[in-house]
Amino acid sequence: MFGPDLVMLEPDEQFTQLSLSGGKPKRPNVIKALCLLLGPDFCTDIITIETSDHARLSLQLSYNWHFEVADKGSEKEASKIFSVPDFVGDACKAIASRIRGAVAGVQFDDFHKNSAKIIRASVFGIDDKGKVRDRFAFPANCLVITSIDIQSAEPVDQRTRDALQKSVQLAIEITTNSQEATARHEAERLEQKAKGALERQKITDEAEAERARKELLELQANSAAVESTGQAKAEAQSRAEAAKIEGQAAVEQAKLKAQASKIEAESELERLSGAREAETKFVREQNDLEIAKARDMATIETHKFKDMVDAIGSQTIQAIATAGPEMQVKLLKSLGLKSTLITDGSSPINLFNTAHGLIGALEAPPPANPSTS
Repeated sequence: MFGPDLVMLEPDEQFTQLSLSGGKPKRPNVIKALCLLLGPDFCTDIITIETSDHARLSLQLSYNWHFEVADKGSEKEASKIFSVPDFVGDACKAIASRIRGAVAGVQFDDFHKNSAKIIRASVFGIDDKGKVRDRFAFPANCLVITSIDIQSAEPVDQRTRDALQKSVQLAIEITTNSQEATARHEAERLEQKAKGALERQKITDEAEAERARKELLELQANSAAVESTGQAKAEAQSRAEAAKIEGQAAVEQAKLKAQASKIEAESELERLSGAREAETKFVREQNDLEIAKARDMATIETHKFKDMVDAIGSQTIQAIATAGPEMQVKLLKSLGLKSTLITDGSSPINLFNTAHGLIGALEAPPPANPSTS
């Protein structure tokens, strides 16, 4: 029965007293108990071991333990914890046996340096990966050891103890001297390192200063270049803007001049057109007047000539017209000339035709044309 619980014994039942090992080192039948505690709890034991170089040591160890029952409802599983009457003594003997067997194969120096690892490996064992396990189980009574604490390790023999103490003092002295030398070397190394770091820092600072000076000069040069470029660009832009404005002004002026010229030309054209129209009208009216005047004068002259002809008579006019040639004929006849030809000497005369004409003219004189004046 797992407690805590109230139990009443039957008439045929009685308590079973447990006798457990106790003390340091463990001695049997020291602890008397009526109940078995399941833990977790711990127990302490002192064991004597001997290394491979015959150094005997007294170890004081402390174990943490508990009972691990898989099925508390099963009476068979629960009764296993009572199968070993003195589980404390049995566990301490088993652990001590394992530790003695492991320590017997190593020397004192190795055990002194790696005691915890050697003891834990001997008790818990090593798994397939080479790591120390974390528990040691007793299947007979379900007892499980979970940890081991090495509280002390002292030599049993006084001479060994003195030698160990001397060795420890020598080791401490050697360690101290080594630490002093290491500290001195480390201080010197740190000093040299600090000096080197200081020199490197100095060189780095100088390099940074030179780099900063170089960057400053580059920035100054770039600034001067930008300034000159900006000034030149501004001047070029201003000149371009001025030229653009002048060009636009010239274009506007040319446009205005063209518009003024166009207006003047249109005005002059209108004036000339008006003048031409007026002149044409004047000339046309003047021509009309001249034509009317000439027509009237022709009419007047026609009427005048007609009146004169009517007043003189046609016979009188014919006599006047033929009076000159007849008188010339009479003069020629009086001179005894049959015909005569008067020329200026610059125009050639066809005498054949002339003679024929002259003969014809003599035979038939042309009639006289009436004169019109």
